[in-house]
Amino acid sequence: MRAYAGTSTSEAEERERLILENLPQVQLIARRIHERLPESVCLEDLVSTGILGLIAAIDNFDPGHNVKLKTYAEYKIRGAILDSLRGLDWAPRQQRKKSKMIENAIAVLEQKLHRTPGEEEIAAELGIPMEEYHEWLVETRGINLGSLEAPSRDEEPQGLLRFIADSSESWPSNLMERQELERLLAQGIERMPAMERTVLSLYYREELTLREIAGIVNLHESRISQIKTQAILRLRSFLQRHWTTERAGTQSPAGGSHE
Repeated sequence: MRAYAGTSTSEAEERERLILENLPQVQLIARRIHERLPESVCLEDLVSTGILGLIAAIDNFDPGHNVKLKTYAEYKIRGAILDSLRGLDWAPRQQRKKSKMIENAIAVLEQKLHRTPGEEEIAAELGIPMEEYHEWLVETRGINLGSLEAPSRDEEPQGLLRFIADSSESWPSNLMERQELERLLAQGIERMPAMERTVLSLYYREELTLREIAGIVNLHESRISQIKTQAILRLRSFLQRHWTTERAGTQSPAGGSHE
């Protein structure tokens, strides 16, 4: 383990050099996460927390594990920022209520229409004008941080699945569940309107910003934000309905408990 506290001047200088060299990585990760949060969350606070994660990564980095410092630092930086956010109640109850109402409206319409509903139909189901529905999408865009956070460039585009990861995620039973959930996620994306699929692909797979996507598809950035939020809520509604059914169908007669 590389530890710099209380070491020689040359080692302390190397530590400072590494911190300064990797500061752009902190700012990049903080900006990506901040883009998915309400405007009330301060970017500078995320950067400050990320710097603490970077320092911890440098102080504890062990090159003997065959992991690059940049990769390890990214893990620690993102982890520090997300840990600082999990304790915040930054999504007001009214925003969560609107998010759930949109999900429920999508589910009801899919059952009624036997197809993917358009946003005009969703707004009508909610009993609100299109303009107000678009405002709802803007208000709810930062809810459920874990499911909205994009993966790093070295990872598979599975940011929407991170909420199922835990210390036992490598168990065979959990790996099978993850594969099944990924299959359902692919089905849900395939059913979505073409523009929503495009926005999700450019945002999560290509890691483009909303502004860059807006330039590609020739729409306003605010409209891209609405489309992305609607796509996420549509996927959540699909997964909530089908994941429970799929799991119930694979349980054993004895209840499906894992040995």
